[in-house]
Amino acid sequence: MVSPRGPPRARPTGRPTDMTIPGPLLPPYGVVVGVLLRLVVYLVAVLYSYAEELLLKKDDNKIKKQDAPALCDLHCCKDGPIRNGLIGQKPPSINPERLKDFGEEDYLNGDVKTWEMKIVSRNEELLRDGHSYIPQSSSRTSLSSCNKLIRFEDISAAAFKIQCSVQKTPCMYSRLSKQYGMDIYLKKEFLQYTGSVKERGVIYLLTSLPQDQQRKGVIVASDSNFSMAVAYHASELRIPVFVIMSTSTSPARVKTCREYGAMVISYGTTAKDSQTHARRLAQENGYLYLEEEDSAVYLSGLGTVGLEVYEQVPKLDAVIFPAGGHCGLLAGSAAALKHLNPHISVIGVESESFPVLQQSLKAGHPIEDQACSNHYFYGDVSGLCFGSNSLQLTGKLVDKVVAVREEDILISMLRLLEYERATADAEGAIGLAALVAGKLPELKGKRVAVVICSGNLELHLLQQCIARALALDNRVCRFSLVLSDCPGDISKLLEVLAREEVRVLDIKQECTFVTSELFTVEVTCTVETRDKIHTAQLKNALLERYPTAVWTER
Repeated sequence: MVSPRGPPRARPTGRPTDMTIPGPLLPPYGVVVGVLLRLVVYLVAVLYSYAEELLLKKDDNKIKKQDAPALCDLHCCKDGPIRNGLIGQKPPSINPERLKDFGEEDYLNGDVKTWEMKIVSRNEELLRDGHSYIPQSSSRTSLSSCNKLIRFEDISAAAFKIQCSVQKTPCMYSRLSKQYGMDIYLKKEFLQYTGSVKERGVIYLLTSLPQDQQRKGVIVASDSNFSMAVAYHASELRIPVFVIMSTSTSPARVKTCREYGAMVISYGTTAKDSQTHARRLAQENGYLYLEEEDSAVYLSGLGTVGLEVYEQVPKLDAVIFPAGGHCGLLAGSAAALKHLNPHISVIGVESESFPVLQQSLKAGHPIEDQACSNHYFYGDVSGLCFGSNSLQLTGKLVDKVVAVREEDILISMLRLLEYERATADAEGAIGLAALVAGKLPELKGKRVAVVICSGNLELHLLQQCIARALALDNRVCRFSLVLSDCPGDISKLLEVLAREEVRVLDIKQECTFVTSELFTVEVTCTVETRDKIHTAQLKNALLERYPTAVWTER
């Protein structure tokens, strides 16, 4: 009978029982297959890299044979990549020892930057209108202008290529809308890294250069926003960049350009001297001399502003751009906007003192002998008309060009600082100045975008502009009156000012050179008021108490 507790247990013996099962003598089949596959992949990768190196060497030899005459004509170095400031066994085309022949340089030690670059293939053309470097004796840039107007496809290609290199700046609804009776949207291009919209055209221009020219370097000769953008983006792309500035250039601009990574050379007392020197260096060393002009590549980069405005603000009625002689932003953006919506009005604004664009449109060709100002306040607003491409696009696509006064520009700068906390220069604020001056009454009740394209203004100049704008806006006024030289008369005057709730900015007394009665004092006060109405109230109160008070006209 079987026990319910289960089968009987085996009796233990004195020897230990071995419970392990002997494994196979060879490794598993899967391991062997994995090792063989890895070996095959490694061999294929080695063969592929070897074949690729052979093809690259073959292509480089072909390129060197094809480019040999051009390199000889440009006096370029052809001994290989730059290493630690030397090119092969020969001295470089420019070095600190030779800079004394080029111009005055204050900070040479540690200021020369070189990079090692390897050119592996030719640069592909993204635009059919792009041109390679051709040495010219013309006064314009070495990138020859194209007579063919840019297309919307060119602007789209530029937008795709520069999207990772520039900011997509906001286009925001402005608090100024209620004050001027329309929906105003401000495209804040002054928020770019160098404070200017010129970055868009510059980065596309630099990336479209042949790689051989990128290795040689570029050179510019001005202190404009264009040069600042070239200095920064060329350094970011590791393109050697040289900036020639006159000795009268603002020290702040020189410092900023150096901080961007450019080699800055001070030469000559005028901009013309610097440009002549830069062209000579370009011819001797193979650099590409860049000057802002209306090439198809540059205009396509600037035209990307129009694309962004159209995307950011739906149901637009009009877009206002700065114009003047350098109207590339106006022309390029108009090409994009009119392609997307022909009913959008594109308006340009320039200064009444320098109506370069209006005169050029009237004459049918760029005006070269137009008087311009070298003052930092005007910037590119007073520049000469630099090309027929921009002029042709403007005449074909732009609906209206208006001119504003200098006073309107200053008040526009004040409005931007007060309402938008935006520090714009004359070029950046000139678009809004057309609305401030009431030059566009047809836009009342419509949706309008204004491009604030630049914000590079020197601090001392900013202070002068704001002080002048406050006076023009009737918010800072000055008056003088004659009081008897008795205790308490000035305190009575201050009581009147306190009663009228004005802020005293400055008060002066003159006792010696007073032409009135003896024992009198002439008091001059500078006060701040809320607005024009408040100023009128103060004036009436003072004339009632002091009939001889004289107001200083602005």
